[in-house]
Amino acid sequence: MRLGITGATGFVGRALMKEAAKAGHQIIAFTRRPVDSLAGATAVRNFSVPAAADFSKLDALVHLAGEPVAGLWTKRKKALIGQSRVNSTRDIVTALGKLSDAPPVLVCASGTGFYGNRGDEILDEDADGGFGFLAEVCREWESAARKAEKGGVRVVSCRLGMVLGQHGGALASLKRLFSLGLGGRLGKGTQWMPWIQVDDAARLLLRAASTETPWRGPVNCVSPEAVQNVEFTRTLGDLIHRPTFLSVPAWLLKNLPGGMQEMLLFSQRVDPLVARLSGFEWRYPRLVDALAASLGAPSPKS
Repeated sequence: MRLGITGATGFVGRALMKEAAKAGHQIIAFTRRPVDSLAGATAVRNFSVPAAADFSKLDALVHLAGEPVAGLWTKRKKALIGQSRVNSTRDIVTALGKLSDAPPVLVCASGTGFYGNRGDEILDEDADGGFGFLAEVCREWESAARKAEKGGVRVVSCRLGMVLGQHGGALASLKRLFSLGLGGRLGKGTQWMPWIQVDDAARLLLRAASTETPWRGPVNCVSPEAVQNVEFTRTLGDLIHRPTFLSVPAWLLKNLPGGMQEMLLFSQRVDPLVARLSGFEWRYPRLVDALAASLGAPSPKS
Protein backbone atom coordinates (compact mmCIF):
# COMPACT_ATOMS: atom_id res chain seq x y z
CA MET A 1 0.00 0.00 0.00
CA ARG A 2 1.15 3.53 -0.80
CA LEU A 3 0.23 5.39 2.37
CA GLY A 4 0.22 9.15 2.96
CA ILE A 5 0.54 10.37 6.56
CA THR A 6 0.12 13.98 7.68
CA GLY A 7 1.57 14.84 11.08
CA ALA A 8 4.17 12.16 10.38
CA THR A 9 6.70 13.61 12.84
CA GLY A 10 4.20 13.76 15.70
CA PHE A 11 3.83 11.25 18.52
CA VAL A 12 1.17 9.08 16.87
CA GLY A 13 2.52 9.76 13.38
CA ARG A 14 5.92 8.31 14.25
CA ALA A 15 4.32 5.17 15.66
CA LEU A 16 2.16 4.80 12.56
CA MET A 17 5.18 5.16 10.29
CA LYS A 18 6.94 2.43 12.25
CA GLU A 19 3.99 0.03 11.97
CA ALA A 20 3.45 0.82 8.29
CA ALA A 21 7.12 0.31 7.45
CA LYS A 22 7.12 -2.98 9.37
CA ALA A 23 4.18 -4.12 7.22
CA GLY A 24 6.10 -3.24 4.04
CA HIS A 25 4.04 -0.23 2.97
CA GLN A 26 5.45 2.74 1.04
CA ILE A 27 5.11 5.87 3.17
CA ILE A 28 4.67 9.41 1.88
CA ALA A 29 5.22 11.61 4.93
CA PHE A 30 3.69 15.07 5.13
CA THR A 31 5.18 17.46 7.67
CA ARG A 32 5.37 21.17 8.35
CA ARG A 33 8.95 20.76 9.53
CA PRO A 34 11.57 21.49 6.84
CA VAL A 35 13.21 18.08 6.46
CA ASP A 36 14.53 16.48 3.29
CA SER A 37 14.19 12.91 4.52
CA LEU A 38 12.56 10.97 7.32
CA ALA A 39 13.50 7.49 8.51
CA GLY A 40 11.08 4.96 7.09
CA ALA A 41 9.53 7.33 4.54
CA THR A 42 9.73 6.82 0.79
CA ALA A 43 9.25 10.57 0.29
CA VAL A 44 8.68 13.68 2.43
CA ARG A 45 6.37 16.47 1.34
CA ASN A 46 5.65 19.91 2.77
CA PHE A 47 2.24 20.00 4.45
CA SER A 48 2.37 23.77 5.01
CA VAL A 49 1.57 24.37 1.34
CA PRO A 50 0.34 21.03 -0.04
CA ALA A 51 -0.68 20.80 -3.67
CA ALA A 52 -3.44 18.51 -4.92
CA ALA A 53 -0.84 16.54 -6.88
CA ASP A 54 0.90 15.65 -3.61
CA PHE A 55 -2.02 13.35 -2.76
CA SER A 56 -2.31 11.64 -6.13
CA LYS A 57 -1.72 7.90 -6.54
CA LEU A 58 -2.00 7.20 -2.82
CA ASP A 59 -3.92 4.10 -1.73
CA ALA A 60 -4.88 5.81 1.52
CA LEU A 61 -4.26 9.05 3.39
CA VAL A 62 -4.13 9.26 7.19
CA HIS A 63 -4.57 12.80 8.48
CA LEU A 64 -3.11 13.33 11.96
CA ALA A 65 -1.81 16.91 11.80
CA GLY A 66 -3.13 19.37 14.36
CA GLU A 67 -2.17 21.74 17.18
CA PRO A 68 -1.52 19.79 20.42
CA VAL A 69 -4.42 20.00 22.87
CA ALA A 70 -2.06 20.12 25.87
CA GLY A 71 -1.12 23.56 27.18
CA LEU A 72 -3.00 26.50 28.63
CA TRP A 73 -6.25 27.11 26.78
CA THR A 74 -5.85 30.75 25.94
CA LYS A 75 -8.12 32.21 23.25
CA ARG A 76 -5.29 31.88 20.75
CA LYS A 77 -4.54 28.29 21.77
CA LYS A 78 -8.18 27.25 21.42
CA ALA A 79 -8.42 28.92 18.03
CA LEU A 80 -5.32 27.02 16.87
CA ILE A 81 -6.67 23.71 18.19
CA GLY A 82 -9.83 24.11 16.13
CA GLN A 83 -8.47 25.78 13.02
CA SER A 84 -5.45 23.49 12.60
CA ARG A 85 -7.76 20.48 12.49
CA VAL A 86 -10.82 21.70 10.66
CA ASN A 87 -9.16 23.97 8.11
CA SER A 88 -6.45 21.47 7.19
CA THR A 89 -9.10 18.78 6.71
CA ARG A 90 -11.13 21.08 4.47
CA ASP A 91 -8.00 21.83 2.44
CA ILE A 92 -7.31 18.12 2.01
CA VAL A 93 -10.87 17.36 0.93
CA THR A 94 -10.77 20.23 -1.58
CA ALA A 95 -7.47 18.92 -2.95
CA LEU A 96 -8.80 15.37 -3.27
CA GLY A 97 -11.80 16.68 -5.17
CA LYS A 98 -9.48 18.00 -7.88
CA LEU A 99 -7.86 14.63 -8.53
CA SER A 100 -8.88 11.87 -10.89
CA ASP A 101 -6.60 9.51 -8.97
CA ALA A 102 -7.40 10.57 -5.40
CA PRO A 103 -6.80 8.04 -2.62
CA PRO A 104 -9.90 5.88 -2.13
CA VAL A 105 -9.52 6.03 1.66
CA LEU A 106 -9.21 9.00 4.03
CA VAL A 107 -8.60 8.21 7.68
CA CYS A 108 -8.91 11.36 9.76
CA ALA A 109 -8.06 11.60 13.43
CA SER A 110 -10.72 12.76 15.85
CA GLY A 111 -11.09 12.44 19.60
CA THR A 112 -13.28 10.96 22.30
CA GLY A 113 -13.86 14.56 23.31
CA PHE A 114 -16.67 14.27 20.73
CA TYR A 115 -18.87 12.74 23.44
CA GLY A 116 -18.62 15.53 26.00
CA ASN A 117 -19.29 14.82 29.69
CA ARG A 118 -21.40 11.65 29.91
CA GLY A 119 -21.01 10.16 33.37
CA ASP A 120 -21.34 6.37 33.41
CA GLU A 121 -23.09 6.08 30.03
CA ILE A 122 -21.44 3.49 27.77
CA LEU A 123 -20.54 5.21 24.51
CA ASP A 124 -20.13 3.22 21.31
CA GLU A 125 -19.82 4.77 17.86
CA ASP A 126 -23.60 5.28 17.56
CA ALA A 127 -23.77 7.51 20.64
CA ASP A 128 -24.70 11.13 20.07
CA GLY A 129 -22.13 13.89 20.37
CA GLY A 130 -21.94 15.90 23.55
CA PHE A 131 -21.29 19.49 24.50
CA GLY A 132 -18.16 21.49 25.17
CA PHE A 133 -15.24 22.95 23.28
CA LEU A 134 -13.65 19.64 22.28
CA ALA A 135 -17.01 18.16 21.31
CA GLU A 136 -17.62 21.05 18.94
CA VAL A 137 -14.12 20.82 17.45
CA CYS A 138 -14.53 17.09 16.84
CA ARG A 139 -17.98 17.59 15.33
CA GLU A 140 -16.68 20.16 12.84
CA TRP A 141 -13.56 18.08 12.18
CA GLU A 142 -15.52 14.95 11.33
CA SER A 143 -18.02 16.92 9.27
CA ALA A 144 -15.20 18.39 7.19
CA ALA A 145 -13.76 14.91 6.57
CA ARG A 146 -17.13 13.41 5.58
CA LYS A 147 -17.39 15.79 2.64
CA ALA A 148 -14.79 13.65 0.85
CA GLU A 149 -17.46 10.95 0.55
CA LYS A 150 -19.07 12.94 -2.25
CA GLY A 151 -16.06 12.02 -4.38
CA GLY A 152 -16.38 8.33 -3.58
CA VAL A 153 -13.75 8.31 -0.83
CA ARG A 154 -14.27 5.97 2.11
CA VAL A 155 -13.90 8.17 5.20
CA VAL A 156 -13.06 6.91 8.69
CA SER A 157 -12.88 9.22 11.72
CA CYS A 158 -10.74 7.61 14.43
CA ARG A 159 -11.83 8.95 17.82
CA LEU A 160 -8.64 8.62 19.82
CA GLY A 161 -8.56 8.46 23.58
CA MET A 162 -5.56 9.55 25.64
CA VAL A 163 -2.57 7.99 23.88
CA LEU A 164 0.04 6.40 26.14
CA GLY A 165 3.64 5.88 25.09
CA GLN A 166 7.28 6.48 25.98
CA HIS A 167 8.08 9.22 23.52
CA GLY A 168 5.21 11.69 23.71
CA GLY A 169 1.70 12.36 24.89
CA ALA A 170 0.62 13.22 28.43
CA LEU A 171 2.41 10.40 30.21
CA ALA A 172 5.81 12.12 30.43
CA SER A 173 4.30 15.08 32.31
CA LEU A 174 2.27 12.78 34.55
CA LYS A 175 5.34 10.72 35.38
CA ARG A 176 7.23 13.84 36.48
CA LEU A 177 4.39 14.88 38.79
CA PHE A 178 3.98 11.42 40.25
CA SER A 179 7.74 11.00 40.72
CA LEU A 180 7.69 14.12 42.91
CA GLY A 181 4.93 12.61 45.02
CA LEU A 182 2.38 15.02 43.58
CA GLY A 183 0.23 12.46 41.81
CA GLY A 184 -3.37 12.17 42.86
CA ARG A 185 -6.90 11.78 41.65
CA LEU A 186 -8.66 14.64 39.90
CA GLY A 187 -11.77 15.74 41.75
CA LYS A 188 -13.67 12.69 43.01
CA GLY A 189 -11.78 10.52 40.53
CA THR A 190 -14.95 8.83 39.28
CA GLN A 191 -14.67 10.20 35.73
CA TRP A 192 -14.00 7.59 33.05
CA MET A 193 -10.80 8.03 31.07
CA PRO A 194 -10.64 6.54 27.55
CA TRP A 195 -7.05 5.58 26.69
CA ILE A 196 -4.99 3.56 24.20
CA GLN A 197 -1.33 2.56 23.97
CA VAL A 198 0.38 4.27 21.04
CA ASP A 199 1.29 1.03 19.23
CA ASP A 200 -2.34 -0.07 19.31
CA ALA A 201 -3.42 3.37 18.10
CA ALA A 202 -1.06 3.02 15.14
CA ARG A 203 -2.32 -0.47 14.37
CA LEU A 204 -5.96 0.67 14.46
CA LEU A 205 -5.19 3.57 12.13
CA LEU A 206 -3.41 1.21 9.76
CA ARG A 207 -6.33 -1.21 9.91
CA ALA A 208 -8.73 1.62 9.07
CA ALA A 209 -6.59 2.64 6.09
CA SER A 210 -6.44 -0.85 4.62
CA THR A 211 -8.37 -1.25 1.38
CA GLU A 212 -9.57 -4.59 2.75
CA THR A 213 -11.25 -2.96 5.77
CA PRO A 214 -14.94 -2.01 5.42
CA TRP A 215 -14.97 0.55 8.24
CA ARG A 216 -16.77 3.82 7.49
CA GLY A 217 -17.60 6.74 9.73
CA PRO A 218 -16.53 6.93 13.38
CA VAL A 219 -14.33 4.32 15.03
CA ASN A 220 -13.50 4.53 18.73
CA CYS A 221 -9.73 4.13 18.97
CA VAL A 222 -9.49 3.22 22.64
CA SER A 223 -8.65 0.20 24.74
CA PRO A 224 -11.48 -2.19 25.64
CA GLU A 225 -10.65 -1.78 29.34
CA ALA A 226 -12.46 1.27 30.67
CA VAL A 227 -10.99 2.83 33.81
CA GLN A 228 -11.89 5.67 36.11
CA ASN A 229 -9.43 8.39 37.04
CA VAL A 230 -8.91 6.99 40.53
CA GLU A 231 -7.89 3.60 39.07
CA PHE A 232 -5.60 5.21 36.49
CA THR A 233 -3.97 7.23 39.28
CA ARG A 234 -3.47 4.23 41.55
CA THR A 235 -2.07 2.05 38.73
CA LEU A 236 0.45 4.68 37.62
CA GLY A 237 1.53 5.34 41.19
CA ASP A 238 2.04 1.63 41.87
CA LEU A 239 4.19 1.19 38.75
CA ILE A 240 6.56 4.03 39.65
CA HIS A 241 6.38 3.28 43.38
CA ARG A 242 5.01 6.65 44.44
CA PRO A 243 2.11 7.52 46.77
CA THR A 244 -1.14 8.80 45.29
CA PHE A 245 -3.03 9.92 48.38
CA LEU A 246 -3.31 13.53 47.21
CA SER A 247 -6.27 14.83 45.25
CA VAL A 248 -6.82 17.97 43.20
CA PRO A 249 -10.10 19.66 44.17
CA ALA A 250 -12.64 19.91 41.37
CA TRP A 251 -13.26 23.59 42.15
CA LEU A 252 -9.61 24.35 41.43
CA LEU A 253 -9.70 22.55 38.07
CA LYS A 254 -12.92 24.34 37.14
CA ASN A 255 -11.06 27.65 37.46
CA LEU A 256 -8.41 26.75 34.89
CA PRO A 257 -8.42 29.08 31.86
CA GLY A 258 -10.56 28.49 28.79
CA GLY A 259 -12.59 25.61 30.20
CA MET A 260 -9.60 23.25 30.47
CA GLN A 261 -11.56 21.25 33.05
CA GLU A 262 -12.99 19.33 30.08
CA MET A 263 -9.72 17.45 29.65
CA LEU A 264 -9.51 16.59 33.33
CA LEU A 265 -13.03 16.16 34.72
CA PHE A 266 -15.25 15.14 31.81
CA SER A 267 -16.29 11.50 31.97
CA GLN A 268 -16.33 9.35 28.82
CA ARG A 269 -16.88 5.61 29.15
CA VAL A 270 -16.04 4.74 25.56
CA ASP A 271 -16.57 1.31 24.00
CA PRO A 272 -14.50 0.41 20.88
CA LEU A 273 -17.44 -1.56 19.46
CA VAL A 274 -16.44 -1.41 15.78
CA ALA A 275 -12.92 -2.66 16.48
CA ARG A 276 -14.13 -5.38 18.86
CA LEU A 277 -16.71 -6.74 16.41
CA SER A 278 -14.10 -6.79 13.64
CA GLY A 279 -11.87 -9.07 15.70
CA PHE A 280 -9.11 -6.52 16.29
CA GLU A 281 -6.62 -7.75 18.89
CA TRP A 282 -5.02 -5.18 21.16
CA ARG A 283 -1.42 -5.71 22.22
CA TYR A 284 -2.16 -3.82 25.43
CA PRO A 285 -5.81 -4.32 26.40
CA ARG A 286 -5.06 -3.77 30.11
CA LEU A 287 -4.06 -0.40 31.52
CA VAL A 288 -1.37 -1.85 33.76
CA ASP A 289 0.38 -3.49 30.79
CA ALA A 290 0.05 -0.39 28.61
CA LEU A 291 1.50 1.85 31.32
CA ALA A 292 4.30 -0.60 32.07
CA ALA A 293 5.29 -0.77 28.39
CA SER A 294 5.10 3.01 28.11
CA LEU A 295 7.26 3.49 31.19
CA GLY A 296 9.75 0.78 30.27
CA ALA A 297 8.82 -1.03 33.48
CA PRO A 298 8.14 -4.75 33.99
CA SER A 299 4.46 -5.59 33.79
CA PRO A 300 2.96 -7.10 36.96
CA LYS A 301 1.50 -10.57 36.69
CA SER A 302 -2.29 -10.86 36.44
